[in-house]
Amino acid sequence: MSIQHRVHTVARFLFAAAVFCFVAVAARQAMAQQPYRILDRWKLADAGWWDYLLVDSPAHRVYITRGDHVDVLDTVTGKQVGTIGGMHGTHGIALDTAGKYGWVSDGGGNAVVKFDRATLAPAATIPAGTNPDGIVFEPATQTVWAFNGRSKNATVISAKDDKVVATIALPGKPEFPAVDGTGIVFDNIEDMSEVVRLDAHSLKMTAEWAAGCESPSGLAFDVPGHRLFPVCDGNKMAVIDSNSGKVLATPAIGDGPDAAGWSAKHKLVFASSGDGVLSVVDAASPAYKTIQSLQTQRGARTMAYDPATDRIYLVTADFGPRPAVTADNPHPRPAMILGSFTVIVVGR
Repeated sequence: MSIQHRVHTVARFLFAAAVFCFVAVAARQAMAQQPYRILDRWKLADAGWWDYLLVDSPAHRVYITRGDHVDVLDTVTGKQVGTIGGMHGTHGIALDTAGKYGWVSDGGGNAVVKFDRATLAPAATIPAGTNPDGIVFEPATQTVWAFNGRSKNATVISAKDDKVVATIALPGKPEFPAVDGTGIVFDNIEDMSEVVRLDAHSLKMTAEWAAGCESPSGLAFDVPGHRLFPVCDGNKMAVIDSNSGKVLATPAIGDGPDAAGWSAKHKLVFASSGDGVLSVVDAASPAYKTIQSLQTQRGARTMAYDPATDRIYLVTADFGPRPAVTADNPHPRPAMILGSFTVIVVGR
């Protein structure tokens, strides 16, 4: 082989190697930009509309409110391990830090129902305001905060003795809450497009800020980074400085969101939307770019994030035709097809 031929051969080899490296790097970058996919779908046979989900990572459980009851699933097997029943119209779930008790906001019963996490048996029923919706456990004061949608206030309950310690007036209809662990509680005010800050020690509202987007519902919170992430109508998520209330960005998300989640490990924010899109926003960069819009299933607008497994749980179902509009029912819901209720498991 001539020297010139050997040079051409080496050049072709180096060129092929460079192309291979470029393709490999591009593939890795593409995977990094689109990290999540649907891993599984779990079917539940029971009927009932749904609202919030909550993951209990140490116990490998996910709680799903289903009208007059709460479904409890094992996140390892996908099997239902129990039901919390006897309620009227469930919305949210809160869990204590000791691993002993949980609370369900029973909007139809204008009450908060306490349950034993070992047996799932109801332990107490505490009267709240009208239609308690979002609910959260505040660890610094060991209190449970139920945000009442129709009476536009918050019922604060002592976890020690199940007594109502305060009822705090709010400027509008509250939605999803979040806590920082030191006694500060945040909540979206949907009809005013605001976020409020409350002090669990003084039991007072201490700030009222513009949300930066319309009708905020779900709310995620990066506590160390001091960033709140309300998700809103108009295909927007807001990024708010939790110290000052300043709106820093409004990244694009899906249409009709109802929940949000935060990954501290990966610095990502998630938003689930009714159009069947799970939006993933990069919060490690000040640009807050939406790096993935994963197609899930129409109606999958509520979710819960498990930081231990980096998995997201969403729920939806199939529906029949929408009934005709009447004077008594101007906004009729289509009937859910029995047996079609699905938990969608998303991960890497």
